[in-house]
Formats: sequence, C-alpha cells, structure tokens
Amino acid sequence: MSDLGLLSFYLGIEVHQDHSGITLRQTAYAKRIVELAGLTDCNPALTPMEERLKLSRDSTAEEVDATQYRRLVGSLRYLAHTRPDLAFSVGYVSRFMQRPTTEHQQAVKRIVRYVAGTLDHGLYYPRCPGAAHFVRYSDSDHAGDIDTSKSTSGILLFLGKCLVSWQSVKQQVVAMSSCEAEYIAASTACTQALWLARLLGDLLGRDTSAVQLMVDSKSALALAKNPVFHERSKHIRVSKDGQLGAARIKHP
Repeated sequence: MSDLGLLSFYLGIEVHQDHSGITLRQTAYAKRIVELAGLTDCNPALTPMEERLKLSRDSTAEEVDATQYRRLVGSLRYLAHTRPDLAFSVGYVSRFMQRPTTEHQQAVKRIVRYVAGTLDHGLYYPRCPGAAHFVRYSDSDHAGDIDTSKSTSGILLFLGKCLVSWQSVKQQVVAMSSCEAEYIAASTACTQALWLARLLGDLLGRDTSAVQLMVDSKSALALAKNPVFHERSKHIRVSKDGQLGAARIKHP
C-alpha cells in the first residue's frame, strides 16, 4: 500500500482540502458537458430553468436524437452529485428520455447554459467545532407534472452548516391539495432524516439530538401536530416503501 496524501481527485470530482474545510466541485467535468452540447461560447443563463416551465410527454413538437438527449441528461445527472442547484431541473428533463422533442431539448440546453456560467460552483464543508445537529427542509409544488398530476418533493438536510443530503423526486401518489403535497414531502423528509440520524449515532457511538424539520405550510404543520386532523387524511395512500406516515414530525 502507498500513501498518496490527501484526496484531490476521484471519479471526476475535484477535492480541495485545507485548514478551513473541504470543497467538492466538478469544474473539468462541467466543461466537457458544455463542449458535448456544443455550447462552448454560449451566453450563460442566470437560472437552470425558466420559471413555471411546463413540459409534457405528449409534446407535438419535432422529435430530436434520443441518444444525444440521453447522453446529455445522463452527464448532467452525474454533475448533480456536487450541484444541488441542478437537482430539480435535471430531474425534470429526465422524465422525457423515451421520446424527447425540441421543447425538451431547449430545456436541457438552458441547464447547460446555466452550467457554463457556474463552472466553479460546488459543495463546501467548513470545519464545525462542537456538536452539530441535523436540520431538514422540505417543500413541494402541487400537481407540477401535467401528465400525471403528481407533485414533486424537494428535500435538503444540513448537518450544522454542511449540506449532506438533498433530493428532488416526483411523489408516488396524487395529492388532492397543496396541504397533502407538503405533508407527503415532510413525511419523506422525516424518514430520511431519522435514518441518517441513526447512522450518525452509530458512527459516533452515542445518541444524536432530534432532527429539526422546517416546513413552510401552515396547513401541513397543523395536520402533523393535531391528531384530530389525521381523520381527514385517511385517503392519503401509504407508499410502497412505507415512507408516508412512518415518521412523526418533531417541531422546535
């Protein structure tokens, strides 16, 4: 065995370590994605997706090369390992790999143009002296997928000041209201937070503090806190992996 020193590069991920913390980025890989899309000298976009963009699998626009589309989207999905800001937009365009059209391709090019202007973006993990605790954020749209009427959950998990887990995923059931969509997202966030808290406890050899969950929906908070309201949510179907209803929300 040979000691090669501190990790600096691993599977396309650039690692910079110093006394203040650790930085993870994929600058070189992002440049290759821009070149693959043929947008080397493009004008950078300020956001990865147009506001309130709605795309459909039943688009009547002209079809494009599906292989090239999948190659670009697949590359962007790997880039999202250090770019939480791409999680929603890349997940959204991933829904149209079966029959991509020019509308879908334009959305992918918008993401690549955003990447071209943010090549050096990544994750930074500063040193956190003392005990750090988990803080979980959850949010959701309502019926954002116009083909299935399903909502999309967005989840972030911070350990102290460090973002350690994030997710943007379409919900498995159709929410009847924005309250239900937010409640489903919060329930998913709870189960993942509890699992990570137990994992951290096993690594540290001690119990971890309660996970603080941040939800911006008053109706979802009321549904979680007041058992009386649970009778109004009996029609919410339990998902296959038992996420929904498997955890309780702990409020600060």
